[in-house]
Amino acid sequence: MVRYHFQYRYPSAQAVLSDLQQRSQSSGWLQKVGKILRSPVQTLWTSDPTSTADRSVQTSPQGNPVVNSPGSPLGASVLSVDPDSATQRIEAVTTIQVFISSLNREPELHVAKQLFAAIKAAGYQPFMATQSLELKENWAQHIDQALKACDYYLLLLSRASAHSELMLQELRAVKTLHQLRSHQRPKILPIRVDLPMDGSLNYELRGYLHRLQQRIWRTAADTPQLIQDILATLVASDSIAKTLEQPSSGAFPSVPPLNPGSDAPPLPVAEPELPEGQVNVASGFYIERPPIETRCAETVMEPGALIRIKAPRQMGKTSLMARILHQAASQGLHTVSLNLQLADGKVFTDLDQLLRWLCASVSRRLRLPNRLQETWDDIFGSKYNCTAYFEEYLLTETEGPLTLALDEVDRVFEYPEIASDFFGLLRAWHEEAKNQEIWQKLRLIVVHATEVYIPLNTNQSPFNVGLPIDLPEFTLAQISQLADLHQLEWDESQTTQLQTLIGGHPYLIRLALYHLAKEDMGLCQLLETAPTEAGLFRDHLRGHWWNLQQHPQLAQAFAKVVTSHQPIALEPSVLFKLHSLGLIRLVGNGAQPRCDLYRQYFSALVGVENRTGG
Repeated sequence: MVRYHFQYRYPSAQAVLSDLQQRSQSSGWLQKVGKILRSPVQTLWTSDPTSTADRSVQTSPQGNPVVNSPGSPLGASVLSVDPDSATQRIEAVTTIQVFISSLNREPELHVAKQLFAAIKAAGYQPFMATQSLELKENWAQHIDQALKACDYYLLLLSRASAHSELMLQELRAVKTLHQLRSHQRPKILPIRVDLPMDGSLNYELRGYLHRLQQRIWRTAADTPQLIQDILATLVASDSIAKTLEQPSSGAFPSVPPLNPGSDAPPLPVAEPELPEGQVNVASGFYIERPPIETRCAETVMEPGALIRIKAPRQMGKTSLMARILHQAASQGLHTVSLNLQLADGKVFTDLDQLLRWLCASVSRRLRLPNRLQETWDDIFGSKYNCTAYFEEYLLTETEGPLTLALDEVDRVFEYPEIASDFFGLLRAWHEEAKNQEIWQKLRLIVVHATEVYIPLNTNQSPFNVGLPIDLPEFTLAQISQLADLHQLEWDESQTTQLQTLIGGHPYLIRLALYHLAKEDMGLCQLLETAPTEAGLFRDHLRGHWWNLQQHPQLAQAFAKVVTSHQPIALEPSVLFKLHSLGLIRLVGNGAQPRCDLYRQYFSALVGVENRTGG
């Protein structure tokens, strides 16, 4: 590997690349030494550097065996793609690999290409997600395998990419890989491309990134410095964990508040709490679905209340939860919201760990000292300890009632060994309010996206008590009301055309109306291009497709749904998971695509896969 003198500041990105190229040409023997040092031990037994190409098993950068499959569309499980040749075949490598995530638009595309060239010239293996998306086939597999193989994830955040659902899916996958691996790779390196630190990011993005050093690129003059900083980080990779991320306490992260503009596009992830002083701005486009909001506002004021909100993704669950919390706070109640999607994977390893996390997180949100060390006694068991912590500390120390909102509780469904005990505890707290005054101070809001598909004792489940809220899609009248809020003078036929395409999907309706109001396109163009890669919803659709590729059983079932004109019967857990993703609607005991947009786009992809044998 070529070494650099980072004390020297180059006048331009081209100067950095020129210097790297000169060093690589004049220091060939250094590159050979570097290659030897980076190679697995078993490859040192041969003097022929190409002899390992015939090996059926090689070693990945993470030390895992990599099987070369001639029938695989990718060949090897490690990818390195040139910006101008996204389809080239790549052999397994052992040097540091860098995944560059950006949208295919300026200025971030230019920044991404400059970073790609510099990283490659420095002897590392870069991969550009943008170019993989340009492939007609197998782009999801390219991205998936590159994410699994990479050591660093360069996230280029712009005003546009901050709203990208596909990028959010990538980041979720990276965080999961980071948490599950002992070496904590990939590392995330966020770069804000002409996006100020107070620029709007959705709640989930802020939760993932706020503890990380975030570099800022404003103009082309910043490119040389950015390249040198990134290269310096890669060279110092052994110490990156100490300088980039602080050890996690296990408690729920304090997510910085959103500073939205009234003219900002809709975010794919809603805010769990309405920012103080900005309620009118944050809820300006909120469409009520009577009598849901009124009933929730009344119920949250009742002692020991339990509200259950269920709906697929992007239906407005979190927005409704935010309004309930705001209503509770305006009446003097303390409020705490926790999103289980942002909790580290290790939290769910056992019940004791999960309940400790819950207690620590609520303490932190209430700005109370963490007293787990002095109050948690293993002899009593975790459920007893957690109950005592709430009863004898949290509820006692807070003046007035406490509203605790738990969002994305579906994540606990994935861990049946702890799910029954955790949900049984919530039910027990709700029941205790009938007998003990202290528990009347606690009001619970439980938010989930799917039916409960795990076995729970009827008498110990919180999903058959309290106030159930099942959010419906927008009606034609509500779509028309939202169009009016966007100052679009539409007649019923225009509203009907949009509803025919995307149903009453709240997020997609809002996204379409925003861009139509901005005159980014007309309704005819939107309808014509919607199910294509040139359409407004391409990022949303790609995010769903990539997510399905991570779960083959769901992908196969959904392929049957979109290619059938009749409702398809599915295994219950698969049915509920597809419904929670918002991909299907339930018709009797079967499933149909949620909207015509999904049928058109995904049936075309399934057809391509069938023709190519993918």
